[in-house]
Amino acid sequence: MRSIFVALALASTAVAQINVPGEVPINLAEPLQHRLAYAGNTGMTVSWNTYEQISEPIVYYGTDSWNLSNYATGASVTYATSLTWSNHVKVSGLKPNTQYYYVVSNTNCYNCSELAPYTFTTARDTGDYTPYTVAVAVDLGVMGNMGLSTTSKGAISANDSTTIQSLARYIDGYEFLWHPGDIAYADYWLKEQIQTYLNAVPIDEGYKVYNKLLNAYYDELQPVTAEKPYMVGPGNHEANCDNAGTTDSKKNISYTVDICMEGQRNFTGYRNHFRMPSTESGGLENFWYSFDHGMVHFVQIDTETDLGNGIVGADEPFGAEGGFNTVGQDAGPFGRMNQQINWLNKDLASVDRSKTPWVIVAGHRPFYAGSSDACPECVKAFEPTFLKYNVDLVLSGHVHFYERNAAIANGTADPNELNNPSAPWYIMNGAAGHYDGLDPIEFTTDYMRYTQNSTYGWSKLTFHNCTHMTHEFIVSGNGTVLDTATLYKNHACSMKASNNTATNSSIPTTDHNGGASLKSSSALFVVALATVLLVAL
Repeated sequence: MRSIFVALALASTAVAQINVPGEVPINLAEPLQHRLAYAGNTGMTVSWNTYEQISEPIVYYGTDSWNLSNYATGASVTYATSLTWSNHVKVSGLKPNTQYYYVVSNTNCYNCSELAPYTFTTARDTGDYTPYTVAVAVDLGVMGNMGLSTTSKGAISANDSTTIQSLARYIDGYEFLWHPGDIAYADYWLKEQIQTYLNAVPIDEGYKVYNKLLNAYYDELQPVTAEKPYMVGPGNHEANCDNAGTTDSKKNISYTVDICMEGQRNFTGYRNHFRMPSTESGGLENFWYSFDHGMVHFVQIDTETDLGNGIVGADEPFGAEGGFNTVGQDAGPFGRMNQQINWLNKDLASVDRSKTPWVIVAGHRPFYAGSSDACPECVKAFEPTFLKYNVDLVLSGHVHFYERNAAIANGTADPNELNNPSAPWYIMNGAAGHYDGLDPIEFTTDYMRYTQNSTYGWSKLTFHNCTHMTHEFIVSGNGTVLDTATLYKNHACSMKASNNTATNSSIPTTDHNGGASLKSSSALFVVALATVLLVAL
């Protein structure tokens, strides 16, 4: 019999209902859309949604599934036009790199062996050089009859897995999921309605469809986000409900942000649904923040607003999304003048590269891409800082195809390519999949090394040690690796490894698709031997 502490947590006694994505459950207090976010190395924020307010959201947790005697409390928040409440609880005082079991208040536990408890694992201690893997998906929308399907505009094969299914299938192979923007594509509701993919509703009832799409997406991703931290960043499709303006050509009507009701403007849903570690890192809400995980310092930036130094962000009034001459997305700015760029400089300056030799930055819009939708404003705003502090890799999406570039500085490929370049490596993967499908590749560039727009997929980053990391494009449909390349950086290493099992930690031995392999066979032997010895310590 489970401990009394679990019994106290599980208030509902009715038989569990199977929740259809986007549909309202019978029990309005039933916890849905479980999601996790790192809160430093010794904390985890546990969030979930309900269709009614919870007076005191509680997370019960422990390292033993039969004794969840620890608990933490939080708050239940909502906003105008939302159909649900977001419940956020920060669990603190945890051990690094440790698995915990957890359940949340009002969990229906008629059959706990299937429903609860869930587990999460805290971040690796800063300076832990144990190899591990991270999943990255950008531009990921609703799947099924409300989004990407066999009959949607960007049709998917009936025999293929979706990106959400692929991420769930390979969940044991990565430590967290990073999603730098364009989450759910709920703002496509009107476009899908005009194209007769969704049933038509009056404009003033569009908020119901918008929310149904959001909730469907979060329900679909629950098998991943209930077990793995889901670290997110802002994209343009979180800004408002109107997809940056939608035109009904049959009726000769062009809709703007003015149709968006209170609660569906200015990133409101995004700001309420998530709790990223901005408090722990001195950032701002879910817009910009950083966190350490073992040998890596991860940085999420906001490419939509708050670029600083007088540069107008694309989603701000008179930004690129409005053609620089209209209110456009009419979102932000959210911080003080130059707050984000000042924070970024301070954050990167404080990194101890002997403990976290790798510095990885993600922002939604691509700095460099074979597309007119690349972001020159982002280059102007952030690239000098990336170069100053030797950022290793910059990840992005926004443009819906995959493009692996060289290391780049000021628009020019680094002559060392991926063999200890002085410039950051740039990878754009906006191919996770949504209703509209993939974009055309408009042109090629001197720094482009591999690109494709024929299949959906996600990115897999493996940090082998302090000098080698590998990026792989995983085909969502069948799990195969379409493209892979390895970056070598001559980082100074302060050797330390945990005794915990690493995820997908094999060291690459060959050069794939133009990527840099290990410097030499002798270097490969030394690195492999060092890794074995470290893990054995």
